[in-house]
Amino acid sequence: MGKKIDSIILDVDGTLWDSTGIVAGAWTRAVRECGYEDVTVTANVLKGLFGLTMAAIAARLLPQVSEAKQEQVMDLCCVYEQEALEADECRICYPGVADTIQELSESVRLFIVSNCQSGYIELFLDKTGLGPYITDIECYGNTGKGKADNIRLIVERNHLESPVYVGDTQGDCDAAGQAHVPFVFAEYGFGQADRWDAKIETFAELTDLIAEG
Repeated sequence: MGKKIDSIILDVDGTLWDSTGIVAGAWTRAVRECGYEDVTVTANVLKGLFGLTMAAIAARLLPQVSEAKQEQVMDLCCVYEQEALEADECRICYPGVADTIQELSESVRLFIVSNCQSGYIELFLDKTGLGPYITDIECYGNTGKGKADNIRLIVERNHLESPVYVGDTQGDCDAAGQAHVPFVFAEYGFGQADRWDAKIETFAELTDLIAEG
């Protein structure tokens, strides 16, 4: 991948953990309370949506309603999601994530960029205890910007010279490309990608990738 990697920017859902089972129940509760009895949100549905911005997810879930109503429903989804994740033990990280992040932090700086709402990354770090190993975070909920812009923000404000972005979807691939950051495809995650600079079958393989390049 060229220069030796000095930093890793990580996606969350489908890359670090799979929260779709917990979130699906919370979102179904929210949409039903808002009057959409015919809408059921499943884990598989969410796996096809996570990685999009919250506005894009709302448009996919509730295409028949106004943007204002979509936003209202998604706000309630996020409230119930936060409650559900806080109440759950959240033993939902992919194998090796915690140990690998701790090991990687000894040689490179680690960051997280997601299209999630504000507070989600912080909740992830709190539930997993991985906060001390992450240098900086950014998300759609904080900036109103998409993943490519937020990757650029992380790179610029932390003066990164040779970062990579690790994600599991075509959207992650496209965002990394738009930000001119090499893409590492986590093929164990939710989606597919049509190109990558490197590919990992397990999260722990990142240690070998860093050692190599």
